[in-house]
Amino acid sequence: MQFIIIIIIILKVRCSLTLNIHTDKPGAGFTKLFRPVYSMRRERVFRDRSNLLEIYNNEDFISQFRLPKVAILSLTDELAEVLSPATSRSHCIPAVLQVCTALRFYATGTFLNAVGDTVGLSKASVSWVVYRVSRALSNKLPQFPNQMAEVNKLKRGFFSIARFLNVVGAIDGKHVRIQAPTAHEHLFVNRKGYHSLNIQAVCDSDLRFLNSFEQGIIDGVLLGDSGYPLKPWLLTPFLNPTTPAQRNYNIAHCSTHNTVERAFGVVKRRFHCLHGELRMAPDRVCNIICATVVLHNIASQFRTVYAVGLAPCRAEGERDDVDDGVA
Repeated sequence: MQFIIIIIIILKVRCSLTLNIHTDKPGAGFTKLFRPVYSMRRERVFRDRSNLLEIYNNEDFISQFRLPKVAILSLTDELAEVLSPATSRSHCIPAVLQVCTALRFYATGTFLNAVGDTVGLSKASVSWVVYRVSRALSNKLPQFPNQMAEVNKLKRGFFSIARFLNVVGAIDGKHVRIQAPTAHEHLFVNRKGYHSLNIQAVCDSDLRFLNSFEQGIIDGVLLGDSGYPLKPWLLTPFLNPTTPAQRNYNIAHCSTHNTVERAFGVVKRRFHCLHGELRMAPDRVCNIICATVVLHNIASQFRTVYAVGLAPCRAEGERDDVDDGVA
């Protein structure tokens, strides 16, 4: 009986030494035996990628990607130096497919894997493409005109609306809802209680966005709403007009300033990612917003009309109480 007990003790000791070899933690040897099973690299799967420029006609292509094919090809040529892969190995993603993928995300604002199912890419690839294209487009923001001929054209465009003199732009702000960031979360809560980025833009009479100017040095004036302070170069409406002249001024001001509100409405309907919640880090959201502004101007240049889902134009002076104004 004692002999049998000694043999059992010896077997247990040997088994313990075998399982815990090269480690001091009990049971780690057993885990180490099966570790290669869990660390095996998953096989890469390459999906079929169709030529999106061939499978859609021009009308359906605009509905899916918000720009005509000729605009996509022109934009791809401009961004080719940044987006084109260095080699053709590992089924690299061509530049035109990267542009179409990012545009599909901007147009829908849906989940990345849903965009990937449309263009034939994985979720990780779509995230990488959206980041690269957004960063490349954000470097192409429009510049405020500095040539006298261009400035005079801006003034004539605004004068034709309500005969308001010397106006070179309408300025306003808009909130873009974002997911609560992990760092400094409280700084992104606006006055209405949700997380957002407050963007400010200047537009012309044709609803095209202009970049900001340096130190407010412009040959003309901007029109802003009552949330802005009155400056020599920034005109705001009378809060309590009492004379016919003041009321006429407010009417002309509201009709002319309404262009920037309509421009925000058009860009948010054209690129629905701005209308919903962007589930990305704030720095990436900034690049996406800049990218949609650049694409909006390109669509205006090609006179692209996307009518499906567009809200009717608001009456003069009607405000968007949902997400307009500054925090």
